[in-house]
Amino acid sequence: MNFLAHLYLSGSDPNVMIGNFIGDFVKGRHLQERFDPGVVQGIQLHRAIDAFTDSHPVVSQSKARLRSKYRHYAPVIVDVFYDHYLAKNWSTYSDTLLPDFAGHCYSTLEQHRAMLPEEVQHMLPYMIRGNWLVGYAQTEGIHRALSGMSQRTRFDSKMDEAVHELRQWDEEFGREFAAFFPEIVAYCKAALEHGH
Repeated sequence: MNFLAHLYLSGSDPNVMIGNFIGDFVKGRHLQERFDPGVVQGIQLHRAIDAFTDSHPVVSQSKARLRSKYRHYAPVIVDVFYDHYLAKNWSTYSDTLLPDFAGHCYSTLEQHRAMLPEEVQHMLPYMIRGNWLVGYAQTEGIHRALSGMSQRTRFDSKMDEAVHELRQWDEEFGREFAAFFPEIVAYCKAALEHGH
């Protein structure tokens, strides 16, 4: 799951949304000493989502299709691909229009900019200007996202080429996403209700 899915799965609490959004940029434990309780809940939710996703058999099928070429970058690519299917089929999962949801997320993140890790503060203006969350619905938006990530990897990840596989296996990836996503939605709903 990438940015769009993490934001979507956060529920309505802005602090949980922020924590879930910054989860990849926050390392270590002792979160309570560094963040508000809602943000801590969001970071923990982010980690739980990642663990649930990484161990899910349907997601494993998606990753297996990419592993021979992309090796340990396959899970990263699948996360971005799944954001594509969420954006593309947004009306299946939300009554709010995607541009409205994205605008709400951007303004929430901007309002709480001071609590974002430095790396996220640096990234946010690019994200908003490029309207990444809405852009994920288009293949070009996915290509841009993966190319940007590819430039930041230490080794040649070839992630900038992964859009070929997205086109080639569109139906299969789409089917796997549709099978998996309702499960993660139910999982997060339960986690938020029980305060995890």
